[in-house]
Amino acid sequence: MDEIVNTHEAKTRLSQLLAKVEAGHSVTIARAGKPVARLVPVAPAPVKRKYGRLKGMGSIGPEFFEPLPDDELKAWDQ
Repeated sequence: MDEIVNTHEAKTRLSQLLAKVEAGHSVTIARAGKPVARLVPVAPAPVKRKYGRLKGMGSIGPEFFEPLPDDELKAWDQ
């Protein structure tokens, strides 16, 4: 549930409010009872992929490129 706090309370309890946000909650900051801002958790940065990481860990033999037997081709047509 979204907690609503006024600006003065947000200033005095900022560390506590940030701890709640880090735990996955959101906090709405209001001025004179009207919402003006929302504290929400920041999405984690995407993990960068390292290309070629699996290079040399597997191989494709020449049999991969040979035609499939007729019975197996018929099974794919069903």
